Amino acid sequence: MRVYLPATIAMLRDLESSGEFRARSGTAFALTPALREAYSSGSDEELEYAALLDAARASLRLIAAEEKGEPRRVVISADVEGLTLRPDLDAPVVRIGGPIPLSAVAAIHVDAPEAADAVSAAAAVIDAADLGDPDAEFTLGDAEDHELAWYAPQELPFLLELL
Repeated sequence: MRVYLPATIAMLRDLESSGEFRARSGTAFALTPALREAYSSGSDEELEYAALLDAARASLRLIAAEEKGEPRRVVISADVEGLTLRPDLDAPVVRIGGPIPLSAVAAIHVDAPEAADAVSAAAAVIDAADLGDPDAEFTLGDAEDHELAWYAPQELPFLLELL
């Protein structure tokens, strides 16, 4: 199944050096039956995109937790077996069983440099947005207005060199 793994630039550097990705708490997002049920309509492609956006929002939480993190959302798309569905957490949430080898990575999605200010501001208010603060939600929307760029897994060394 295709999963979307929230990450940070530091985690991408670890992926390059170790050849595997370790998701925080094993958390990933995917097109699950619960996600399909949550939408009254939408193609698989649209619902997969919704899961990717949830992973991008989770990336903001990871950025907020890093002391000196680079303010760019990262989502790693990978094909993984042996998932555990977690609709108790949220419709698209799944748990993966362990590290993801680089060979399972299908794509890497990263914010462009011009998104950095909006992402930094959103990471600072992500908790408030989760609690329903309308100003924080507006700030979050500014970051989410930026589309994530797509990179093939073999482009990872070049991507990190450009950062």
